[in-house]
This record gives sequence, C-alpha cells and structure tokens, in this order.
Amino acid sequence: MEYTQLGRTGLKVSRLVLGTMNFGPQTDEPESHAIMDAALEAGVNYFDTANVYGWGENKGRTETIIGNWFAKGGDRRDKVVLATKVYANMAADGEAWPNHDKLSAVNIRRAVDASLKRLQTDYIDVYQFHHIDRATPFEEIWQAIDVLVQQGKILYVGSSNFPGYKIAQANETAARRGGTIGLVSEQCLYNLAERRAEMEVIPAAREYGLGVIPWSPLHGGLLGGVIKKEASGGRRASGRAADALANTAIRAQIQSYEDLLDKHGLEPGEVALAWLLTRPGVTGPIVGPRTAEQLASALRAVELELSEELLAGLDEIFPGPGPSPEAFAW
Repeated sequence: MEYTQLGRTGLKVSRLVLGTMNFGPQTDEPESHAIMDAALEAGVNYFDTANVYGWGENKGRTETIIGNWFAKGGDRRDKVVLATKVYANMAADGEAWPNHDKLSAVNIRRAVDASLKRLQTDYIDVYQFHHIDRATPFEEIWQAIDVLVQQGKILYVGSSNFPGYKIAQANETAARRGGTIGLVSEQCLYNLAERRAEMEVIPAAREYGLGVIPWSPLHGGLLGGVIKKEASGGRRASGRAADALANTAIRAQIQSYEDLLDKHGLEPGEVALAWLLTRPGVTGPIVGPRTAEQLASALRAVELELSEELLAGLDEIFPGPGPSPEAFAW
C-alpha cells in the first residue's frame, strides 16, 4: 500500500479509503468485520463512515458495526485513521426535533458524543461536515469544533459536498479566529464520468491545502464494466448507472470506455480508481466494497500504471471541463 499526507497535515493515510456505507444495509456484521480485517492487513489505514449510515430506522448501525470491530482489540483502533460525518437528521422516523440535525453548536456536540459511543472510541481522527449548513455561521461551527479539539474528542476537521466558495469561506473564517487549522480534507463526487469538481472544488481544496477524497469513484457502477457484465449475464445496472445507460449518448460513451480498456487488457473498475490516483490533489478515492472480492479488486488499482496513451484515450472519451474561469467564461 502507498501512503500520502492528508492535505497539509502531518497525518499519513493510505491512497485508498475504505468506505463503509454498505456495512449494515448490504453487508452483514461478520462480513463487514472480515472486510475491515482484510483492508487493514493490506495496509489500508483510512476508514470512512458517517453517523447516518445504516439509513432509515437503522441510522447509526454502520458506526456500531465498526465499534464492535474495534472492540475486538488487536490494535485495530490505533492502526486506523477514523473519519465520520455530522449533519444528518438521526431520527428514525425522519422527524427531527429542533437542533437535532445540521451544524449548530448544539447538534455538533450531541452528534460527536453519540458517534463516539457507537464507535466505542474516545476520539475521532477526522470529523467531517457532511453538507453545508446555510443557517449556521462558521464562527459558531469553529467555536464548537475548538471545544471538541481541546477535549480531545476530535483531531482534524474535513468537509463533504462543499462548493469551492464554502471551502474558502470556512478556512478564511478559521484563519481570522485563530486556534484552528480549519478544513484539512474535502470529500466530493469525482470520477471519469463526473469531472465538474475540477472547475472549482479541487482548485479551492488545493489552494487551501485540503486533501481531496473522491466518493463514488465508479459513478454508481457505471465505470465498473457494466455493459460487459450485462452481456455476459452478470449483475445488471441499477440506480444511477441504469438511469445513465438509458441515455444512448452515455451508453455509447461507456461502450467506448470498455472497448478501450479491452484493447489494453485492463479491468474498467480498476482503471477508474487508478485514474483518480493520477489526479493532482487527490489523496485517495473512497471504495465501498460489499464483499472481500470487491476489496481485492480495488487494492489492485493502487499498483496499476496507466500509460500516457491510455490517459489520453480516457481524456478523449471523458473530457474534463477545463480550468476555471475559462471553462465557463469563454
């Protein structure tokens, strides 16, 4: 496994991030524990979750599964850089009591304590804002965070799904207040098929020293060889991938992608991950395996070398938006 610094911090993290969103809803606890064991054995030390994972009436279930894994001992907690998120309405019925969601100082304090209990740990390495909160000023957010850092409950803070201007606003506010280093990472939707983050989010992250953690690196399975799998009688596309393939232009684009990789004798899912590892500013993509076999495939991507010819071919099929402001100004 390869490691890199998380943004401008001294924290070393693996170039693949283990996403745990499937733990509970699709993968039972024993298999989830087996996947985490396999990831740690392979050198993956960065685990990502969120308080809301488990979804519906099972919100928080994923953190509980991870906490039970930590409780097995074996230095599991000490070896893991643990990231979780705050923002969601955690009420099982969706009816949030006032101040029980988003980023008020009240909810941040409550949510941290609840996550720590489920995770069976006394600190969170990277505490992430899952979405922007337009109603809460960053002065209040950073005041709450400073208290938690002083208490030793969190070490670093990251963002998720932030636009570029909110990354700037958050870190400029932190700089004015002093006493906090501000955001150190940003999780954003970024992959070959969805490159809009290159216009504003990634440049802002790089300017402010944030590590970029792409989520949905296979774009809901669209970049994982979905057409080939359909043709061979394998798992059919669903969700975002199925909706995209209903568009004839997108289907032709994905077919060109799979044909290109067939020519090079490469697996689409592994190439999609390896491509992200070549992108400036990217710390590592989040992979969310449902099985140990899917984790093994993701791990192979770290050692995959993409030729200049192949990279050029990928850019031709999936052209990026270009730099900002040129991409939209002229």
